[in-house]
Amino acid sequence: MSFEVRIPSVGESVASAEIGQWHKQEGDTVAIGDLLVTLETDKVSQEITAEAAGILTDLTPEGTEVEIGAIIARITEGAGADAQSSPEGQHNSANAEAVPLPAATEPDRQDAQATPAQPEAEQQQVPATAPKASALPTDAGSAQQKSVAANSGKPESAGNQSPHRITRKRMSPLRRKIADQLVGAQQTAAILTTFNEVDMSAVMRLRKEIQDDFVKRHDIKLGFMSFFVKATVEALKAVPQINARVDGDEVISNHFFDIGVAIGTEKGLIVPVLRDCEHKSFADIEQEIIGYANSAREGTISMEDLRGGVFTISNGGVYGSLLSTPILNPPQSGILGMHTIQQRPVAVDGEVAIRPMMYLALSYDHRIVDGKEAVTFLIRIKECIENPLRLLVEA
Repeated sequence: MSFEVRIPSVGESVASAEIGQWHKQEGDTVAIGDLLVTLETDKVSQEITAEAAGILTDLTPEGTEVEIGAIIARITEGAGADAQSSPEGQHNSANAEAVPLPAATEPDRQDAQATPAQPEAEQQQVPATAPKASALPTDAGSAQQKSVAANSGKPESAGNQSPHRITRKRMSPLRRKIADQLVGAQQTAAILTTFNEVDMSAVMRLRKEIQDDFVKRHDIKLGFMSFFVKATVEALKAVPQINARVDGDEVISNHFFDIGVAIGTEKGLIVPVLRDCEHKSFADIEQEIIGYANSAREGTISMEDLRGGVFTISNGGVYGSLLSTPILNPPQSGILGMHTIQQRPVAVDGEVAIRPMMYLALSYDHRIVDGKEAVTFLIRIKECIENPLRLLVEA
């Protein structure tokens, strides 16, 4: 009996998936529950496990994009699987290779002529028409070289044909989705960025004072992101225009505070959403962020985790970025960019002092957010971070 391995539905808006990586190979014996393949979609990764035991065959190649519901492999159940998995079955399979095969038909012999590994004695028995078949790879290769030369717009040369000069790889569904969203945001929204800087001294001092007790109580460290999430909620309350979005010729105002936190992975940037942040404690936020980060890197994050969100925070400072202009995450109207903390000389009470400073960047949709509102938003963030006790009292 043969069991079909199909692409499952991974979300209402997902119509196809890409074969990311096979964890089992053609002819492998699999058991129920074994991990077979990782699929890549334009939103998340999806793992498929075996629902039957047997021999895995007819694998769709990695990198192939297939529609939801398509068959990507088969599992042959029954005695064949047992024989393949047992040492005796392997021995019989090896002996079977030594059994002489029936004489090849004319087309079969032509195919054999094109196989470099065929013994020379057998090649001599090929009819006179066979050289045409053996010449096909050379002709195809020549045509391919001409095609590459034509596409590159340069004459053929040994240097241009070197496989070490360039590589060509299809973009993953997630990367294509990211690219489409970024280009779409630039083309549809009137994006403007305003900047400010914040003194991190008070937050760093507070974290140092309460870190040990925080870890003992919650078994997790207190990071900077939870402060910025809580500060963002306060700023959105102060400037509700940023907590809105354009829908055609209408403006939709949000009265909830679901904040997206950008997380970088090897496959691209994803933005899981922290729900109802106005009701969450610092510990709740830190635990959710770490949970999302682990799920994202393992490829197990769900579609629901990425849906919604009224505002996004992106921390380029973890990579050493000093200053940047983040791009909106449509259909949101604002995104806050955090950056690396750097010791800089600043004026404090008329004197020059060295302080840990961070540049902040707010990109916003100028169609519904004016410059005054954007500046007010950043100043509110700055006030909350430079006086973090207010956040703790309000939390």
